[in-house]
Amino acid sequence: MGDTPLPEKLLDVYGRLLGRYGPQGWWPGDTWFEMMVGAVLTQAAAWGNVEQAIVNMKGAGAMSPRAVRGMPVERLAKLVYPSGYYNAKARKLKALAEFLGNRFNDDLEAMKREDPWALRAELLDVHGIGEETADDMILYPVGSPIFVIDSYTRRVFSRLGITPEKGPYSAYQAIFMDNLPADAELMGEFHALIDHHAASICRPEPSCHGCCLLDVCPTGARRTRN
Repeated sequence: MGDTPLPEKLLDVYGRLLGRYGPQGWWPGDTWFEMMVGAVLTQAAAWGNVEQAIVNMKGAGAMSPRAVRGMPVERLAKLVYPSGYYNAKARKLKALAEFLGNRFNDDLEAMKREDPWALRAELLDVHGIGEETADDMILYPVGSPIFVIDSYTRRVFSRLGITPEKGPYSAYQAIFMDNLPADAELMGEFHALIDHHAASICRPEPSCHGCCLLDVCPTGARRTRN
């Protein structure tokens, strides 16, 4: 990408991924609370296993903050068993549901009225919610423009030479927050496209031939040249 300004580099990557894969329709979920539940359950879990846990919760009538608050943690743990670390995740969901009730009366619109960075700080104080999970919640169900960083993002952009391979979450996030439009739809789609690309092409052992980013990827150029 040479001396191309960073905002243009990022939007070029976005455009290439969107052109190759199309809109991803993230975050999956029928309701805002289901999206938040998914963000918790997907910690250290494959999405297929998360989906089964969500089906279990829906079948038990447990897909609302009020229902989660009223359910014994042992019962909830059995429902989310497919997602792994089920006892820990049940406690996390209980803590989230308590926060949503006590702070916002289970009202998404009240959350949307909060400053997103202040909301993020509050979410980070909730048991079991780290930066990636909080940002998933703020970007998708709340709909505020905040970029989510995960291991896929680090892998793809370190190979592109746009970010260092190692660094704190905030350093990676600033690359996107400082150089993309403050557009939640764009950021949500970009994150989803990165994850799709990393899972299908830019894997730990990447399939560089035919990659839509090959001509702008120093790592891909080296691999295909060799």
